[in-house]
Amino acid sequence: MADHRLVAEPRTEFGKGSARRTRRAGRVPAVLYGHGQDVVHLSLPALEFAAVLRNGGSNALITVVLDGTEHLALTKAVQRDPLTRTHEHVDLLLVRRGERTTVEVPLVVVGEPGVDAITNHQLNTVSIEADATALPDTIEVDVTGRTAGQNIAAGDLVLPRGATLVTDPEALVIGFLGAPTAEALEAELAEAEAEAGIEREESAPAEGGTGEGDVVPEPQAQGGGESIESTENS
Repeated sequence: MADHRLVAEPRTEFGKGSARRTRRAGRVPAVLYGHGQDVVHLSLPALEFAAVLRNGGSNALITVVLDGTEHLALTKAVQRDPLTRTHEHVDLLLVRRGERTTVEVPLVVVGEPGVDAITNHQLNTVSIEADATALPDTIEVDVTGRTAGQNIAAGDLVLPRGATLVTDPEALVIGFLGAPTAEALEAELAEAEAEAGIEREESAPAEGGTGEGDVVPEPQAQGGGESIESTENS
């Protein structure tokens, strides 16, 4: 896990107005807490912090340099504007090297399931406990060749060395269902139509004779094979 370094500035003004001024100045309001210490209010450079999250993930380990003193911290909560997606506020948790901490880690699916299997995703993250300086950015879930019924639970995941699963091991991560047959789809459609009160029109079997709208073929000349033209010229 990479250790990113950011130079912070102390904040002495608070409130919405102060936070807006901080963001306009290209910085992100933040708080630093943990280990029984008083909460420290500070700001981080916005572009550099965005790069940390982009490269280090949601559990990025950061060395925060404040007034010449270094503090090792994890990003615990990040507030973003729902429209602009800019970072509005950050919570940083103080940690020590060798200390174990609990975090949520995103899951990344790799591979392709069997041709007749349909995946049913249930979890996007799992909670693990690990060394604060060795937290994974993601955990891979390999679905290669999985068929119906070969589900993957949290306890089946391959965790980094030294990490402990906190999520219930029986929790379903991805389920695998069998692809429905054409007959099953037709039956499901018929059932849905019946529930909606839609009646299907039955096509009547074809009967002999000419019905309305049928194309009537031209009558063929009868006789010994002579055409009308040959009779007139005789």
